[in-house]
Amino acid sequence: MSRLALFDLDGTLVDRHAAFTDAVAGLCRTHGYPFAVEQWLLTKLADRAQRNDFAHLRATFGLDQTAPQLWQEYVDRMAASVTCRPTVLEGLSKLRAAAWKIGIATNGASDIQRAKLAATGLADLVDGVAVSGDQEIRKPDVRLFELAASRCGRSLADGGWMIGDNPTGDIGGGHQAGLRTIWLRGRLWPDELPAAHHTVDDVTDAISILLNETSE
Repeated sequence: MSRLALFDLDGTLVDRHAAFTDAVAGLCRTHGYPFAVEQWLLTKLADRAQRNDFAHLRATFGLDQTAPQLWQEYVDRMAASVTCRPTVLEGLSKLRAAAWKIGIATNGASDIQRAKLAATGLADLVDGVAVSGDQEIRKPDVRLFELAASRCGRSLADGGWMIGDNPTGDIGGGHQAGLRTIWLRGRLWPDELPAAHHTVDDVTDAISILLNETSE
């Protein structure tokens, strides 16, 4: 089995939700926006944020700031708020020391996802990154997994693992890509989806599984 581990980012390696609520609150507080703007952002960007969301925001509420300014401020605030726990960073370091190739396969806008990777120190611990915004393809599309593996110097034909919290995007997509899978439970599991190879409560448990695989 190839020592390739592809990880999801949001909800797997980092806590997007906490960073998201902090970023939105900070942006609205700085500009003195009314509660309606904050609620609009919390609803509209709950799953993902894109540049054009801020053009819609500006048009809806007649804001003075330009859409590019608002987007960049949001990206900067997300980067400043997002964290990756030291135990996760340590686990990834152990994987690399055990000759694993580590990749990120994440949906989202390229600039915001890469800002998170840089801010948390994850960028220094991974061999390759594939963001849906780079190619306009999203998980569970197998092409995003192929891109992540390629950027790690590996091929999906050699196998590997996908670790994530989204049943359809991460686990279903990982299955389609021919990868073994580890699911971080939390979301509802679709009845029609085949089970993951392992189910864990925390990404550090998934890393332990991979490390145990190395020693077998």
